[in-house]
Amino acid sequence: MTSPATSSGLAAILLWSTLASLTAAVPEIPPFELAAFSFAIAALVGVGYSVATGTSLTVLATVPPGAWALGVYGLLGYHVCYFYAFRNAPPVEVNLVNYLWPLLIVVLSGFLPAALGGRRLAWTHIAGALLGLCGTALVLAGGDGRLDLSGHVSGYFAALAAAVIWSTYSVASRLYAGVPSVAVTGTCALTALGAAAGHLAFEQTIWPADAMAWLLVLLQGFGPVGLAFYLWDDGMKHGNIRLIGVLSYATPLLSTLLLAVLGLGRPSPLLWLAALLVTAGAVLAGRK
Repeated sequence: MTSPATSSGLAAILLWSTLASLTAAVPEIPPFELAAFSFAIAALVGVGYSVATGTSLTVLATVPPGAWALGVYGLLGYHVCYFYAFRNAPPVEVNLVNYLWPLLIVVLSGFLPAALGGRRLAWTHIAGALLGLCGTALVLAGGDGRLDLSGHVSGYFAALAAAVIWSTYSVASRLYAGVPSVAVTGTCALTALGAAAGHLAFEQTIWPADAMAWLLVLLQGFGPVGLAFYLWDDGMKHGNIRLIGVLSYATPLLSTLLLAVLGLGRPSPLLWLAALLVTAGAVLAGRK
């Protein structure tokens, strides 16, 4: 039976599985502009999260500088690298490189002190993580299963940097387990400001065209780029960090399945094989 914090981490994974579909449905808005909108909404979500958890936003005044720096490093740093990668390399391959972060979380969690939930890595953890990685590769590499790295070195390097940033941010969050997850409100606000600055510096403004476009932006900011970060923070600080890391491999799989259900993707035998690998990896790595 999973703890409430571990369940929070799993809920974040489910919310992230909707991101691809929402992003595909949102009219073409520049990435930094969309990030600024999304994280501004995410900061407002923090107000509701504060009420729901009974934690006053006044705790923001007590957050140590290191926690602020880690939060901005994780949210803003990750998204800058992520957006750059998608502009400078094919998206399927970028996703494959980016989704090294669940494997990195599983491995890096082994370096945490026992007092912070770290445990010695067993062969089941490594084998489970690698099975999940193989399943993710099948989902994201496409029908021919080939990954051509030529001509897109900077994009792939940025995707790798994104994976490293998100995994190290996630695991290092354990060092600030005493900081309430509502503090993510302030981090989201700072990320929105940073994304807005990037937008003003590098992009041309394109406003959502109609009410439906605004609704899709609101849904993205509320869910996969909003509430998910608060739940993930709780899961990383207080849940089973290794199990959450391995189950994160379900994100690209669930995302692909949702695209298929919505008619934006086509299921294939490789998809079902990937499902088997991801499920087997999660079960194996989740063993004591």
